[in-house]
Amino acid sequence: MADKPKIYLIDVTNRDGVQTSRICLSKLQKTMINTLLNEMGVFQTEFGFPITHHETNYLNANLELVKKGVLVPIHLGGWLRAIKEDVEQSFKLVPAIKHLNLSISTSDQMIEHKFKGKLDYVSIIKEMSEAVKEGRKLGAETIGVNAEDASRSRMEYLVEFGQAAKAAGADRLRYCDTLGFDSPFSIYERIKIIAEKVKLPIEVHCHNDLGMVVANSIAGAMAANDCGYDAYINTCVNGMGERAGNADLVAVILAIKYSSQIKGKYILDEKVDLKLAWKICKYASYAFGIPIPINQPGVGSNAFAHESGIHADGALKDRRNYELYDYEELGRGDPEIIETGRKITVGEYSGIKGFRNVYDKLEIAFKDDKEATEILELARYANVHNQKPLVDEELKFIGKYPDIARKIFTMSPE
Repeated sequence: MADKPKIYLIDVTNRDGVQTSRICLSKLQKTMINTLLNEMGVFQTEFGFPITHHETNYLNANLELVKKGVLVPIHLGGWLRAIKEDVEQSFKLVPAIKHLNLSISTSDQMIEHKFKGKLDYVSIIKEMSEAVKEGRKLGAETIGVNAEDASRSRMEYLVEFGQAAKAAGADRLRYCDTLGFDSPFSIYERIKIIAEKVKLPIEVHCHNDLGMVVANSIAGAMAANDCGYDAYINTCVNGMGERAGNADLVAVILAIKYSSQIKGKYILDEKVDLKLAWKICKYASYAFGIPIPINQPGVGSNAFAHESGIHADGALKDRRNYELYDYEELGRGDPEIIETGRKITVGEYSGIKGFRNVYDKLEIAFKDDKEATEILELARYANVHNQKPLVDEELKFIGKYPDIARKIFTMSPE
């Protein structure tokens, strides 16, 4: 391989993040996450489930944003079971989809106690291979194959599975530490063996059940790179994800940029712009309704706070005494204005005068009253859709792409 391998980011907030128990995102909020990830330079967003009917309008609307050049260059990836019928159905419901991740379990535990005889070791590889071939036939540009519970899978079977995925036409193999079972040392060794024998780029998908998710993700990516292959770390904004969560997007970026063994030795996708960190983390916190922990790396309220005399004195003398990186790099530092007087907001019962006042402040003009009334009606629907006040970025999006917004808000129960 002529070029030095890199580490890319595939964010799964809109798939694994929204699978988190007790939280959810509206389709508008998922769309805003996609636009912010695109601004941030993330390689791919796993934007939803192509065969889930309540996602259909949202998925097709976001793919229209790709055609309009809005969601570019980010890839919009759909998550599917590695079953031929699911692939066929996804292209019927979402014809423009181009990027897929196909998932199936590979561990003895899952094969014996989840499938319970429905699938065995041979039929799992057969199902996966047929699904990959079908995806290629129907026009998928990239296909990742996910080995669910890879960290508890037998190595010889994982290698056989990965080689079959490659033979069927897969572009990447996703190693899923589904239960956070690995350590940084075990995942490095396991992915190194897989990369050497399968000879494919590796996705690293880790969970935080034992508190090692970022370290495991980085170690897995290092192993793939050390074997000469690109690595794709799966992340979630603010570390959301099932149970104890997935690898935090910002923490992963910071680790690659500033950890002693990684900085300068491993290359992060140059498109990634850390300056969007503060903006996307604040938005996701609001959308999920979950505060950012005060000790969250980079974006927590205490990430750059110093109280102890020795620390405060040292930080004031030279920030490098107690700060490994600068808050400005994360888009922090600008004062935030809080309205303490009169404030007009847009809600599901707003009238045209208050609505125009809000949009005037956003410096968005309408060509006539008819257009303003149409956007107002959409903003009302958006408030019902989100069940919380709209933020400026959402209002701007509705004003700029009303036709897309209308599709996102539309549900068609069967």
